[in-house]
Amino acid sequence: MFVERPRSHVSALTPPREHFCDPAQFRRELEAIHFSMWLYAARADELPSVGSFVTRRFADAEVLLVRDEAGVLRAFHNVCRHRGTRLCHDEAGRVAGLIQCRYHAWTYRLDGRLEKAFHMEEVEGFRAEDFPLASVAVAEWGGFVFVCLSASPPPFAEHLAGLDVKFAAWQLDELVTVERRAYTLKANWKLVVANYHECLHCPVAHPQLNRLSHYLSGDNEPMQPTYMGARMELKPGVTTLSTSMSPPRSPLPGLNDEQRRHVYYYALLPNLLLNLHPDYGVAFRMNAAAVDRTEVVCEWLMHRDEVARPGFDASDAIDFWHQTNLQDWELSDLAQAGISSRGYRPGPYSNREDLLVAFDEWVLAKLVR
Repeated sequence: MFVERPRSHVSALTPPREHFCDPAQFRRELEAIHFSMWLYAARADELPSVGSFVTRRFADAEVLLVRDEAGVLRAFHNVCRHRGTRLCHDEAGRVAGLIQCRYHAWTYRLDGRLEKAFHMEEVEGFRAEDFPLASVAVAEWGGFVFVCLSASPPPFAEHLAGLDVKFAAWQLDELVTVERRAYTLKANWKLVVANYHECLHCPVAHPQLNRLSHYLSGDNEPMQPTYMGARMELKPGVTTLSTSMSPPRSPLPGLNDEQRRHVYYYALLPNLLLNLHPDYGVAFRMNAAAVDRTEVVCEWLMHRDEVARPGFDASDAIDFWHQTNLQDWELSDLAQAGISSRGYRPGPYSNREDLLVAFDEWVLAKLVR
C-alpha cells in the first residue's frame, strides 16, 4: 500500500553529529541492528554446486557460506576452532569435499563437522564432535541468501514481513546476476540509506534519471519494522530506466500494467537496497565497515530467459545505474564530510522527507531497545 506523504508544517531536524560520526554509537548500532537482524549476504547463483563458497565481511565479523554435500546452504564464522585462524582467504571459489586450515591443518566437512584435528590424539578428553565450525543462521528468499549473526535469530518470515508476497510478481528467483560492481564510500551507512530514500536531489544530481521519472512522482509506504520503501512513476512513453530509449528487453512476465509503469525502491534493513524495474532488478549489498566507511556491491539482475536470448545485452541498464551510483556515492561522501566538520548543526527536513524522519526514529528506537 502506498500513501501520500503527510504535509505537516512542523519540521523535524536532521540528527546530531554523533549519529554519523561517533564510533561508540556506531558500535551500538552494529550490536543492536546489524548483528541482531538478517543480513543480505549473496545471490544463490554465486553458490551453484557442492563445494561452492563465498566469504562475506560484516564490520568485524566474517562469514563463510558454502553448499554442502547434500546441496544445502550452510553458513559459519570463517574461523578455525583450533587457534582462530581465518579459514578461507578468497572471496569466492570451490573446495573439493573438505575445508582445511592453512595453519595446523584442522580439517572440516562442508556441513561444519571437524573431520581431522592433527596432534590432538593424546589430549585427554578431546572429542572432534565438540569442535565443529561455529554456525551462523542462513535463509533464502527469491534467490537472495541471508545470514543472521545473532545467537537467537528472529524468524525469517518476520524479517520479510510480507515483501515476499508484495514482490511475488517479479519472480526474483528467476533472475540471474549479469554484472557485479563494488564501491567503497567514505560515508556512514545511514547516509547511504537516507540518500536512497529521497529524490529531492534528483533534478540536480541525476538529470538522466529525472528525465525518465519525475522526482516528485514518488509515493512512500509507511515505515515498517524491518523495511522501508517507495515507488516512482515512469514518464509517458518511458518503459524502464536505461541509457537507451528502446531497451532491448521484454518486461518481466509476471507484472501487471501498473507494476510496469513504476520503479520500486525498497530497503530490507539494514543492508539490502532493492530497485525493481519493469524489466530487471538492481540489488545493493551494504557492509557498514566503519563509522565513516560503507562498502557497497551493486548487482544487476535479469530474467534468465532474456539472458539466454542470442545477442543479450544489459549494458544500457548497467551504464545507467553505474553513472547514477557514482553520483549518489559522491553526495554521500560530501554529506559525511560536512557533518563531520565542527560547523555542522542539525537542519530542518522538508515535508517530503518524512521517510527519512521515520528512519532516524527507527534507528534510535533500536538503540534504546
